[in-house]
Amino acid sequence: MKKSTFILLTVLVFTGQLFYSCKKALVQPPLGSVTEELVANKNGVNSLLIGAYAALYGMQGNNQGLGGGDAWQASPSNWVFGSIAGGDASKGSNGGDQPAIDPIANFYSDPNNAFYNGKWKALYEGVSRTNNVLKFLARATDISAEEGKSIAGQARFLRAHYYFELKKLWNTIPWIDETTIDFNQPNNTDLWDKINSDFKFAYENLPATQPEIGRANKWAAGAYLAKSYLYQHKYAEAKALFDVVIPSGATSSGKKYDLNASFEDNFLPGKENNPEEVFTIQMAANTDPSGPSSGNNGDMLNFPYGGSPFGCCGFFQPSIDLVNRFRTDEVTGLPYLTNYNDFAVKNDMGIPGGSDFTADTGTLDPRIDWTAGRRGIPYLDWGNYPGAAWIRDQSYGGPYGPKKNIYWQKNAATDADMTSWAPGSAINYLVIRFADVLLMAAECEAQIGSLATAQLYVNRVRARAANKDGWVYKYKDDSKPMDGFSAIPAANYKISEYPAGDFANKGKDYALSAVYYERKIELAMEGHRFFDLVRWGLAEKELNAYFNYQGKLTSDVRRGKFTTGRNEYYPIPQRQIDLSVSGGTTILKQNPGYN
Repeated sequence: MKKSTFILLTVLVFTGQLFYSCKKALVQPPLGSVTEELVANKNGVNSLLIGAYAALYGMQGNNQGLGGGDAWQASPSNWVFGSIAGGDASKGSNGGDQPAIDPIANFYSDPNNAFYNGKWKALYEGVSRTNNVLKFLARATDISAEEGKSIAGQARFLRAHYYFELKKLWNTIPWIDETTIDFNQPNNTDLWDKINSDFKFAYENLPATQPEIGRANKWAAGAYLAKSYLYQHKYAEAKALFDVVIPSGATSSGKKYDLNASFEDNFLPGKENNPEEVFTIQMAANTDPSGPSSGNNGDMLNFPYGGSPFGCCGFFQPSIDLVNRFRTDEVTGLPYLTNYNDFAVKNDMGIPGGSDFTADTGTLDPRIDWTAGRRGIPYLDWGNYPGAAWIRDQSYGGPYGPKKNIYWQKNAATDADMTSWAPGSAINYLVIRFADVLLMAAECEAQIGSLATAQLYVNRVRARAANKDGWVYKYKDDSKPMDGFSAIPAANYKISEYPAGDFANKGKDYALSAVYYERKIELAMEGHRFFDLVRWGLAEKELNAYFNYQGKLTSDVRRGKFTTGRNEYYPIPQRQIDLSVSGGTTILKQNPGYN
């Protein structure tokens, strides 16, 4: 992210100290205070709003989460809670490093796991900051009605986002808003209507464009409201919004929503703020070497290890099961929707880096090599991925390395944030991108029986992947990876659109399976998978099949077992339950199965 394109966090320290909250601060007086006159005005309210955006990072400083804990506990990418727990990735590194992730990945964790408390506090910090915006906006007298609508719309959009995250993680959560006086609230009501109301207000009151691209606009609110409806299985309501957002929506800078020409453009800081970005958390590298980083430090552990140029730390390795999903039929170019593991992609498990290895020669979806580092395939411009040499414990985490969060060598000076012991980066986190919108809309269409339209949306996503200009190619010279790429594809890529009438001819169940599969491979390693499986009602079936397959290959998930009625949601942090005790009564109640 360039400094000129977004509100940089110049008042982060001010707002963080002024209205420190996390969850417990909702039941304690603020640690710092200033006079109302200082903030109940245009400048003060806008400073508070910037602080509410800053909470999107989930962290403060280089490696600390908001409210304490580690930055990776509160990462906005949900790489632990959404991707590792969803089977996209192994934890990586080794069993002794960050051991609290193992029980989350295997679904045997208890409410005392620090990752839960770290994430909870960071999200409620965001809630508190948005509430302060709304509270002082109501008292400010120098803000015009039009300005007030935009400020309130942004604050309520952000609050809805924070609550959406809380809802999908824990389901039963307390509601705190700008009118709340007693902050020790119970978690005994469903909050979907309140979340919908905030997104709806934002959709109806935000402008179509904004002066800074990082601010939410009308169309981001419309897409997020539709996503909220989708999570509630309100398919008709979601479809009605997608029918408007897809043809008419645009970014905050006014670019009409569309897919990028190349899949990789979504993960390049030099191509950011493009037509595919619907709602994005803006990252910036090296903005203030002496102060808090604005880089993506929630993912700072997720770089290749050992002899790699990144230094740390070997986490978040794409699973073998995930990589196998990129196999395509050599005749049709379509995926194997139900038996992909029968056509496993060849890997280098157990083969030392110095030994000969020939990469898989079968047909593959080209998105595989923008998603996972594979032995012998160009790893951006860092050279061919060397396999075990960059992996901490192959028997534990598997043979692959993460890729979507990796910056290019040629851009390291601007895109790598090296203000700490592990790298952050300037790669934005895409909360919602247009491919996601198309696939959510396809799901709605399939659910209500519009199978031809569902196929149209899925094929639009696949057509971008089939564009040869966006494939990974071999280097001109393997010994000089920064000299550029040849015209020879790095693997045997073959991908096709679904043939005309395929969804309609094969029916709703087939259409939905194709939509679900496309979400898996298009959005792999982006933090969505676990939450998708839960809302589809497929978590037990899919995850236990994953544990059965992956557990025979890597040791990290051999204890894995998903239990319906318990594991759809994470346990309420025990620390928060303990802090909620009032008059001998516990106000917060634990989720089923964790008492």
